[in-house]
Amino acid sequence: MNIVSVENVVKIYHTGMKRGNITALNEVSLSIDQAEIFGLLGPNGAGKTTLMKVLLGITRATSGGVTVMGLSPADAGSREKVGYLPENHRFPNHLTGIGLLELAGRMCGMSNAEIKTRADELLPLVGMDKWAHTKIRKYSKGMAQRIGLAQALINDPDLVCLDEPTDGVDPVGKIEIREVLQRIKEQGKSVLLNSHLLSEVESVADRVAILSKGRVRRVDTVKHLTSRQLEYEFEAEIGDRFLDIPPEIGKQVAVTANGMRVELKSREGVTHIIDMLRQRRINIYAVTPVKMSLEQSFIELIKDQATPGGQQSGGGAS
Repeated sequence: MNIVSVENVVKIYHTGMKRGNITALNEVSLSIDQAEIFGLLGPNGAGKTTLMKVLLGITRATSGGVTVMGLSPADAGSREKVGYLPENHRFPNHLTGIGLLELAGRMCGMSNAEIKTRADELLPLVGMDKWAHTKIRKYSKGMAQRIGLAQALINDPDLVCLDEPTDGVDPVGKIEIREVLQRIKEQGKSVLLNSHLLSEVESVADRVAILSKGRVRRVDTVKHLTSRQLEYEFEAEIGDRFLDIPPEIGKQVAVTANGMRVELKSREGVTHIIDMLRQRRINIYAVTPVKMSLEQSFIELIKDQATPGGQQSGGGAS
């Protein structure tokens, strides 16, 4: 089931200036499934926050189709089961943490009893139960993010939209927030995560969309994005030798401390390399696909799109 569906969305800001209008989103298409953590990645100005605002009805798309929970963002009902933590939020400083949750709960139409029950669950979950009655003005940035996450969850939403949720949070807090997001997913809920911390997205997201200059360059799983296609590490006793691999099979690209790295034409080449090593009576201990970080994959994709020969496909829903 698609919790969010975006089809060929365009958002143009009319500046009224000589330099012309700004196209923030250009034919963007993607979808978010139930019980999925979906990451938005891209450099500053890529259109990530604009897309999130379109989904939440904060701004309207110039053209294209958008549904949230099966409803248009123009319909307030689309946000009844949505939680939101904006970037650079400004909560009322005179409120306490529990006061903020009570305010957020009332805005969602919850009863006092419902708010109390939910707050009692959420404050320990985000590690803020000890500071529930402390004024927000005394919170550190990390504490403000934690209480912000709690208010985004107060109405037990089916979709949680988080814009830079770990900004200013210490390493332990980041791990705890990651665990909270996993629990949300286990409950069958979905998370839309916008973060410039690619390592954080890599550790928690199921799929990501990479945006650049308002276009979706790719929508894929983190697993696929972090796997170097058809590169393998062979842990084997080859010493410092280079194998004479037939060009139609692939090539050896490096000698490593424990063996070698090869680049193959197809996955079937793995069997061919194993046979070659066995014929030479070379012991084989492991064959491992080469992985790279999500950050490396992101940089390579953005660089490729920036070159004249780079394809600029507007990736679709998957």
